[in-house]
Amino acid sequence: MVTHSSPLVTHEAVYNFHDDVSGVKAIIAVHSSTLGPAAGGCRVLHYANDVDAMRDALRLSEGMTYKNALAGLPFGGGKSVIMLPENAGRPDFDRAAMFESFGRWVDSLSGAYVTAEDVGCSVQDMQMVSRETGHVAGLPAQPGFAGGDPSPLTAKGVFLSIEALVGHRLDSDLDGVVVGVQGLGHVGFALCELLYEAGAQLLVSDINAQTTAVAARLFGATVVKPEKMLDSAMDVFAPCALGAILTERTVAELKASIVCGAANNQLATAAQGQQLADRQVLYAPDYLVNAGGIINVAAEYLRETHDSVETRVAQIPTRLMKLVQRSEAEGTAMNVLADRMAQDIVSAGRRSQVA
Repeated sequence: MVTHSSPLVTHEAVYNFHDDVSGVKAIIAVHSSTLGPAAGGCRVLHYANDVDAMRDALRLSEGMTYKNALAGLPFGGGKSVIMLPENAGRPDFDRAAMFESFGRWVDSLSGAYVTAEDVGCSVQDMQMVSRETGHVAGLPAQPGFAGGDPSPLTAKGVFLSIEALVGHRLDSDLDGVVVGVQGLGHVGFALCELLYEAGAQLLVSDINAQTTAVAARLFGATVVKPEKMLDSAMDVFAPCALGAILTERTVAELKASIVCGAANNQLATAAQGQQLADRQVLYAPDYLVNAGGIINVAAEYLRETHDSVETRVAQIPTRLMKLVQRSEAEGTAMNVLADRMAQDIVSAGRRSQVA
């Protein structure tokens, strides 16, 4: 195993790990520890190359700093990515050993980074991590305390935000409102269930045809090919897959008047936030509305109750609507304002440390 860390202009440290036996590689990026230990989930994917993995870790960890700051959590921002080797799909691949190695890597940072599940891993995987470190959450809930799969809490925060934005922009509840959900993983599917119960009409897309078929059967959803989703007529677009879906081209094609989803880093660049504003599309910054999961993770790590999580998640749409009102009053794009607000919180924390 080889490890090293390197500070960047934008990050406090980046740690690279490699298991010579299994071929598994991982990156842990610590963007900021000003507000507390860097917290953020572990993403597990087949990356085309190390550069793509590094880019993902850096963008996601910065987003976690902003997410934790706006959510009022005593944590900084960090993220980890595990680069699956080519043999990861073989029956003899030892997934448990991979996560135990990752647990040792996390533990070697002595609490500077706290991990949990993200895309590509589960509660069961985090249990493997917990064999080697205590700096992990997203484990099975203990009686009276927060814990378990954070996905439903992420979905709830996004749902409440969609509800608030629809009331503001369309002067309506969700009954009959057309919502396009892109990506039916744990969060996207849970979001569909909440939207269906509220009376929304669903368009769904996912690379997994079996999942979309289930959504069509359970929720009466219309299945749309992934490449056609952004070109479909809908009131709300809810991206819940991977990031960078909103590019200069796709924003120009978008037919929705509201964008509010769970995916991280939805904007390909910050310029797309202004492009959405110019088109009068109401955009909810992803790291504000999808904070339910990290709120649950933080509460678990701090040994807080599930009720405290519900209270904090319920505050997400309140923060969002304050941002909407400020954006409309100042004529400033939502993403620019959200970044500025998060940066101000971190700067205030830094000043208090100096004082």
